[in-house]
Amino acid sequence: MIVKTKKYQLDTGTYIKIGLSNILKEQWWVVLIALAIACGYFWIASWWWISMAILAYAIYWLFWVIQFAGVTQMEQNKVIFEKMAYEIDSRQILMKINAKQGMPVKWDMVKKAEIKKDAFILTMSKAQFIHLPFRIFNSENEKKFMETILKRKGFTA
Repeated sequence: MIVKTKKYQLDTGTYIKIGLSNILKEQWWVVLIALAIACGYFWIASWWWISMAILAYAIYWLFWVIQFAGVTQMEQNKVIFEKMAYEIDSRQILMKINAKQGMPVKWDMVKKAEIKKDAFILTMSKAQFIHLPFRIFNSENEKKFMETILKRKGFTA
């Protein structure tokens, strides 16, 4: 069976939000570095330790916000934010811009998959993922088939 979805365009705000949440999940340990810097206060009592730890952590997050916002502005990444239809089967995910143009994504490229309350998120790297909202599926059976594929591939329990 092949699941053919409706056309969907990824919103830049959604891309940035999901990307930052991926960074937070993968690099949660960075906050421990900021806390270690702030603990310098106990060595030499000065509020500079705490303020510099907060500043360093804020700069770290600003770096990632700029990275994800920059991806949305680059010309070579414009194709990510075009309207696409998806054809999903047990071999691959075919991202189709139109009837003649498309790009296959093999399942072995997907590192993890999540089922959120309103979408499937298939993550390939920190900045590369496929966001498939439930509303683009034509029927409840297609959504269930997608869940079945994710279970068979070992992404969900």
